[in-house]
Amino acid sequence: MKTVDVYWSFRSPYSYLATKRLRALPGKWDVRVRPRPVYPIAIRTPEFFSEIRPQWVPYLLKDVVRLAQFLDLPFGRLDPDPVVMNMQTRQISPDQPHIHRLTRLGILACEAGDDEGWAFMDEVSTLIWSGGAWTVGTALAEAAARAGFDLAELDRREQAETARLEAEIAGNQAAQDPHHWGVPLMVFEGEAFFGQDRLDVLEWRLGQSGIARRDA
Repeated sequence: MKTVDVYWSFRSPYSYLATKRLRALPGKWDVRVRPRPVYPIAIRTPEFFSEIRPQWVPYLLKDVVRLAQFLDLPFGRLDPDPVVMNMQTRQISPDQPHIHRLTRLGILACEAGDDEGWAFMDEVSTLIWSGGAWTVGTALAEAAARAGFDLAELDRREQAETARLEAEIAGNQAAQDPHHWGVPLMVFEGEAFFGQDRLDVLEWRLGQSGIARRDA
């Protein structure tokens, strides 16, 4: 079976907005859709936000809200942002208590299987991007449980296996880098498709490449 590798981040609204469609692809096509969590650009290239044009953030915010409306997906203010960042100065804090944990948990979930990984990424990103106070009380544990995971056990392993998980994340990022810096990034047979708005083109390529449809 051929594979679509998907480079994906918990801090990317476009990754969140693409997740349910990506998760559904194996039910439509005879192809493996492998989730490969990576760190967001704010962590990998902290200077990125200090160099962007002033129109970038206002446009992004308008675009993701209308896209969520178009896709009929919940969307709300981050509470909190998975990346600790001063939005006025665009400075990234050296102390990042959330995104490292989330990404390592994502790797553990994906190691349980593609379906399990997508379920975890779907539930957790929906909690985060729908405006839920995801660090409060049992919200994150409940999201993990809906995906079939015990958050306490995942956290225990995340702490015990930090070095190995960081190496897995670095490996995903190294595999992504030759193609594009952004997420979500889908790579099929060496061809990259960047952005949630390229999923239709990816599906066209799957069909053109002879991948059988499951839902025909």
